Amino acid sequence: MFRQVSGIDLQHLRFAVAAADYGSFRQAAERLSIRQSTLSRSVRQFEHCLGTTVFDRSSGGVKPTLVGRDVLRIARGILEEIDTLHLVAKADRDGAVGRLAIGFCTSLSAGNLRATLLEVRQRFPRIELATVEKSRTRLAKSLRNGSLDVLIVTGDTSDYKSFALWSERILVALPKDHPLMEREVVYWTDLRGETVLLSQYDPGREIEDLLNSKLVSLEDRPKIERHDVSRGAIKALVSMQMGISLILESDLGANLPSPLYRELRDGTGPSRLGFSAVWRADNENPALKGFLELLAERYPSPNDVV
Repeated sequence: MFRQVSGIDLQHLRFAVAAADYGSFRQAAERLSIRQSTLSRSVRQFEHCLGTTVFDRSSGGVKPTLVGRDVLRIARGILEEIDTLHLVAKADRDGAVGRLAIGFCTSLSAGNLRATLLEVRQRFPRIELATVEKSRTRLAKSLRNGSLDVLIVTGDTSDYKSFALWSERILVALPKDHPLMEREVVYWTDLRGETVLLSQYDPGREIEDLLNSKLVSLEDRPKIERHDVSRGAIKALVSMQMGISLILESDLGANLPSPLYRELRDGTGPSRLGFSAVWRADNENPALKGFLELLAERYPSPNDVV
């Protein structure tokens, strides 16, 4: 059917498709802001390369031939693929495609991390999002070896680049009928004589460090029991009257046994624990760049990235 296809370029395809869309070389040329003779010559070259007639010409305009219909259908497909190719390349430069691996040590059931990931999915639908929850040590190792792009964590981040995000209130989780439930708020000094159950997983370590900084005297500190279980299991132990616990407010949304909660305060107000985004300076993943820009928009901070 076709004698040859050498010499065909994208301009041939675009001009031919435009002529078919408008049914006229003149109208297509006006739409493309070129001379009619230029478009007409391009279509003739296209037909010559194919060795077939794509359009029937008449005083009323142009109409695809039977073979021309197939040619134009294929041409449209090629042009759509080329346009998609440009969009994908642009999106890759803008960090809108690719894969992003995020490690964290906070709850996804509620709170800022959940809201952030939902916005990432909405803004960058072509990014493959991988989330990993591990201990702090394992998260740091994964960031170091490149299997994770960014961490959302509490605590020291001095070894890598970081960006301060949000902070969460610390709450006291209490079993039913506990005496502290009679109080509107609980102060650190009220924990004296209590048994505080903490998970060995993050952010239990940071909460314990904060407790020790608030209660300097050993006599004022509660008894600490560290359990090698999840935060959800700690809440179950609290509901079993095994002790009380200290949690972050993002844990409140978890569908787990429900102790009762009171805000934990010191003399200046609610006690909070801060979160940061942490990443390697040499990570050139475009998806990471887009994610960090999103974080900067959602959580503006007076602190510069360090």
